[in-house]
Amino acid sequence: MKAVQFADYGGPEVLRPVQVPEPHAGPGQIRVAVRAVGVNPMDWKLRSGAMRQLMPLALPAIPGSDVAGVVDEIGAGVTGVDVGDEVFGFATADGYAEHALLEHFAVKPPTMSWEEAAGLPVAAETAVRGLDLLGVREGDVLLINGASGGVGLSAAQLARARGATVLGTASPANHDFLRGLGVLPTSYGPGLVDRVREISPDGVDEALDTAGKGALPDLVEITGTPDRVLTISDPDARRHGVRMTSGAEGRSYQALDEVARLFEEGTFQLPVARTFDLDQAAEAQEISQGGHVRGKLVLRVA
Repeated sequence: MKAVQFADYGGPEVLRPVQVPEPHAGPGQIRVAVRAVGVNPMDWKLRSGAMRQLMPLALPAIPGSDVAGVVDEIGAGVTGVDVGDEVFGFATADGYAEHALLEHFAVKPPTMSWEEAAGLPVAAETAVRGLDLLGVREGDVLLINGASGGVGLSAAQLARARGATVLGTASPANHDFLRGLGVLPTSYGPGLVDRVREISPDGVDEALDTAGKGALPDLVEITGTPDRVLTISDPDARRHGVRMTSGAEGRSYQALDEVARLFEEGTFQLPVARTFDLDQAAEAQEISQGGHVRGKLVLRVA
């Protein structure tokens, strides 16, 4: 089968189209004929070698974890799904390929495009995990730093579904879009504390950092304590007394069914910023690495 692989750590140019043997579903797994695969920051962080101390890879490696496709093999012990079903979920590995194996997945709503489905798994799971760790509930005021990215947009809509008021930092170009989702936007950078206090004079209950760009001291000041701040990406978290979640403490796979339900109800969307063919994976990762993407980047496989 066709896949995109890298044999050495490096820049986007190390990604190469290759032919590799097809995987087959083992116990507890399904195999899908991949229609689309999401591009996540973790993909380029692994490819670049930035994560090699924490997550060493056996090279050559095929990146990609967010997959949407049609079930064509079902392993022993798997129930509730049939060959031919359209699903989205987490690839066990090797998502940038024509076939992938999944252990955690949900049925794709009929009105959801392949590209939309492929953009959901990591963003939705990370968002739900973050909201649960913070304990966001009805009546809370939540500040999301980096509200226009995949995780930020997911967290904003999921928090509103819980009955929370949501404030979000983003570039001014994204403010109207956030308002359309019911989010109170503000700009990131110097002066954040004063801007947030003007928007929410009664305070902020929790803050979720999805951007990892040095905002933690401001978020601690805004909430009044590091205990009510959570980051998914700032390596300086411990220095500021802030929790960081990587998923090592457990994953919130129920997020897949939750976002599928909210999508069908018309209360959740995750825009696809741009799509690429599988052979353009290097270009997609380069854009992802540059940041400032509203929504998700997705590779079309078939």
